[in-house]
Amino acid sequence: MNASDVMIRAVATVGPDTPIAEVAKLMMLNDVSAVPVVDDKGGIVGIISEADLLRREEIGTERHRPWWLEAMTPATTLAAEFAKSHGKRVDELMSKEVITATEDTPLAQIAAILERNRIKRVPIMRGSELVGIVSQANLVQALASSAMATQDGWDESRMIKQEILSRLEQQTWTDFGNRNVIVTGGNVHLWGLVGSQAERKALTALVEGVPGVTGVIDEMIAAY
Repeated sequence: MNASDVMIRAVATVGPDTPIAEVAKLMMLNDVSAVPVVDDKGGIVGIISEADLLRREEIGTERHRPWWLEAMTPATTLAAEFAKSHGKRVDELMSKEVITATEDTPLAQIAAILERNRIKRVPIMRGSELVGIVSQANLVQALASSAMATQDGWDESRMIKQEILSRLEQQTWTDFGNRNVIVTGGNVHLWGLVGSQAERKALTALVEGVPGVTGVIDEMIAAY
């Protein structure tokens, strides 16, 4: 399996000038722990994560040191910490060195990248274009999928999943996507938060209407 088999394709992004308050809201609404930062041409210029938002003066979590320890702390370190806690725009907090992979990168290599660099997700590129992102959660979902599916049925499962994702992209009443769907043979597991009973029923009906689907396993969590 490669990155293209498990990656999230509908990636939430922000620009360098995006206010920090908007980034926090975007992460919360999309249930993600980091978002890539792109320029006006769509090129990736950085990434901002929950870790970058931990030390904020608005909530009283900025770093404080005894005066004698602060006196020995390099000025560059103090300046960087101040920017993290007081910066108002993404480009003041984001990490500029972004580790990426391509669509055909094997999952074993993706796992090694995450482990070696102690990161939780890696953006997937097609040339200079951002086309997806793979997180630790996606690898866990891939493991769950492989444990339940046989290799012989993998191609069929992938075709069913792609059809489901295609139909989901056309709907405005849900934000379900790649990370919410696992297909094992003809069985489809639906994961994630749903905002209403109507959305739960609609998602089930959408999946049941896809050719090749023999069952829907409801793993969804109610947020209502």
